[in-house]
Amino acid sequence: MNVVFISPHFPQQFFHFVAALRERGVNVLGIGDTPYDSLSHELRESLSEYFFTPNLNDYDALLRATGYLTWRHGRIDRIDSLNETWLEVESRLREDFHVPGLLPSDIARLRTKMGMHDVFKKAGVPHPSCIPVKDAAGVKAFAQSVGYPLVLKPDVGVGAARTFKVSSDAEVDAALQEPLSNYVAQAFVRGAIVTYDGIVDREGKIIFRLSHEYSDGVMEVVLEQRNISFWSLKEIPPALESLGQRAVAALGLRERWFHLEFFRLSDGSYVALEANLRPPGGFMTDQMNYTCDMDVYRLWARVLTGDDLRDFRYTPKYHVCHVARRASRRYRYSHAELVAKLGDALLLHRELPAVYHNAMGTEMYLTRHESLAATQESVRLIQATV
Repeated sequence: MNVVFISPHFPQQFFHFVAALRERGVNVLGIGDTPYDSLSHELRESLSEYFFTPNLNDYDALLRATGYLTWRHGRIDRIDSLNETWLEVESRLREDFHVPGLLPSDIARLRTKMGMHDVFKKAGVPHPSCIPVKDAAGVKAFAQSVGYPLVLKPDVGVGAARTFKVSSDAEVDAALQEPLSNYVAQAFVRGAIVTYDGIVDREGKIIFRLSHEYSDGVMEVVLEQRNISFWSLKEIPPALESLGQRAVAALGLRERWFHLEFFRLSDGSYVALEANLRPPGGFMTDQMNYTCDMDVYRLWARVLTGDDLRDFRYTPKYHVCHVARRASRRYRYSHAELVAKLGDALLLHRELPAVYHNAMGTEMYLTRHESLAATQESVRLIQATV
């Protein structure tokens, strides 16, 4: 089996996906924009071949690279990156090389905010009203029907990048002094963000799912530079489970990760925010492993190589929490003091790549506790300021 893996070096922990495939006898053929000698030892050991191209946005270069790998190794069975940035590129390559998986028409339908809106609406999954942004008059008319505030965001985007809130006609005029290309206006929803994350097999059956809760909305974190934290739940609330299953079925995914975000409203109901056709970001795949004492990297590899997983079982045992800190703030406790105070509850500490800083902080601590109260206390400890 030949699998082309685009950008296998980022995020750093994604080498585990490559290693898991290699363990199962797969030829993993990497295409990336980092020179081979700069790849980690673990990644180099797991790749059958690696094609360096300086610019992964150059589709012709990717086309030539995939053609070369086909000539060298034979028919390509799968193409993936598990990365939001390259979803469209993957789909074009699949179409050009007749590889199973999401194609450009699927990406246009499932990745855009308007596409998601239509899919959720058809499936009966509650979702904020949404329109394309054409001009200020259209946005103001939309506000008259749904009320202010509104959120203006790119039709294709992730992590609240270039997203902002408008609360009046005057703010709409200010926001649209220059045209916003390929933007949507969406009704603002106030609620806690919870996720429905997992993997479907070749028949579209959910074989693994887990939920996480965020301390704040990503938009607020980015715009106000708040400290964020998010933690795994041991149990998925029944109402969220029901909507999550309905949404995954509506997306029609096969042999793929999903990362769905919902608002939990004050009355306990849920409203879908968006769907992402990939694993959850940051170190959330590691959080899943620590939550369930399992290996989701190997589980995905089993799905991709066609294992029968009807008898696969797992149990969420812990609350595992990503706790962010920002270099711009002065914290009460030093890293050494936190190591001493947290003890065995501290699983991991990492400086984060610059691309994560706006949404996820400049450094992160990963903690694990059996109780949610202890989890929340560790968040207060790590993020306490002077």
